[in-house]
Amino acid sequence: MAAPAADAVLTNLSRMGFAAAGLSLIPMNCLYNVDGGERAVMFNVMSGISSTVRAEGTHFKMPYIMRPFIYDVRTRPKLIQTTTPTKDLQSVTLHCRLLFKPEIENLPIIHQRLGPDYDEKVLISIGNEVLKMIIAQYNAEQLLTQRERVSKEIRDAIVERSKQFHILMDDVSITHLTYGKDFAKSIEEKQVAEQEAERQKFVVLKAEQERQATVIRSEGEAQAAVLISEALKNHGSGLIEVRRIDTAKDIAETLGKSGNVMYLPGSQQMLLNIGSAGGARPAQ
Repeated sequence: MAAPAADAVLTNLSRMGFAAAGLSLIPMNCLYNVDGGERAVMFNVMSGISSTVRAEGTHFKMPYIMRPFIYDVRTRPKLIQTTTPTKDLQSVTLHCRLLFKPEIENLPIIHQRLGPDYDEKVLISIGNEVLKMIIAQYNAEQLLTQRERVSKEIRDAIVERSKQFHILMDDVSITHLTYGKDFAKSIEEKQVAEQEAERQKFVVLKAEQERQATVIRSEGEAQAAVLISEALKNHGSGLIEVRRIDTAKDIAETLGKSGNVMYLPGSQQMLLNIGSAGGARPAQ
């Protein structure tokens, strides 16, 4: 009789142990956490996707019936690269950077239509479509001269298309814009030609200025000659004598400032007087 009693006690203890273990697993299966910058969309096997978006914190769920899907609602970057022809059939490669986030109140719709990887399904296709459509409206050279206008059109188009999928765009910008080798070579040749044209324009302008200076100088010399002729006609050789005196004064002033020049009077009698004065003897 003792053995069956012991077996019953062990059976009850094992049942209690399994029950306690089951109770300890209930919190793990019934609770889930939503971290900062995240939101949860709840799927119920009985009713489908709930229209209520769960905020940050700890929430209750029914095991095997309710399943939460966590979404990151912070602004995230997305880089799109595409190669497309311009209006003049030049190949252009663009890198477009998007900063996006989902509309929180419409997360259930996003989950139903697109799923957790909505950005991969929507943004790449939208970006490529808009970039190809906008770039095809401009020539390659216009993309350089009107880059701000092109960027605005691309930004507005992507923002408008993203709203249809309940995706918000914080920023859209073109980070890189490169051309094919043929167009890059033509741009370089054009720049060289423009520089050469500017240089030739400078040469022509310089020659024109020199010509004008020569004409002005010739006119001045001719006018001076006319004035001199009139002065000679009215005053005889007096003007020439004045010019000769002025020139002699300038020469004398220049020579007087030089220490290596000795001035000798033009009168020979002065030299004779100096010699006789040095050799004079008293009379007998």
